[in-house]
Amino acid sequence: MSDETTKRYTFVVFTEDITGLLARVVSVFTRRHINIESLSTSPSSTPEIHRFTIVVDVTPTLMERVKAQLNKQVDILRAFAYEPHEIVQQEVALYKVPTAAFSDGDRVERLVRSHNARILAIEPEYVVIERTGHPHETENLLDALREVGVYEFVRSGSIAIVKPMEQLNTYLQAVAAVNN
Repeated sequence: MSDETTKRYTFVVFTEDITGLLARVVSVFTRRHINIESLSTSPSSTPEIHRFTIVVDVTPTLMERVKAQLNKQVDILRAFAYEPHEIVQQEVALYKVPTAAFSDGDRVERLVRSHNARILAIEPEYVVIERTGHPHETENLLDALREVGVYEFVRSGSIAIVKPMEQLNTYLQAVAAVNN
């Protein structure tokens, strides 16, 4: 058994935009019994290149193995792994609460404002509130809103921008220079 400590890593994986690639990327983690804490996909800053943001808790050795395995995959252009201090990350959370909660003075309104949240929709039976932030911030608002009732709660996966300049652009320029 390894004496290594588990750490949180955010993998940023750049791929071709190909059907079925999500299953292949995820299988690299599941084959190693790694629980994915968060997963989001989107287009990248480069046209026709897709970006996966995957948050996991693993040892540094396992992180290196997973990164190497991802980089061996066909249709994966490049995979990078970052520690929390190397990224800026956020998530979006939506809360559906009873409209009646707002009729009891301005307590809920103050609560929404104190958490830097905003109201997206007001319907006769419910109000939809949005909060963008770190997981503990969206969780704190959820805990506070439970006192007035929460009909529904959903949170996106983490999205992250790396603090160093995007390494994919450097990598793609190097590949282009070799091919020319």
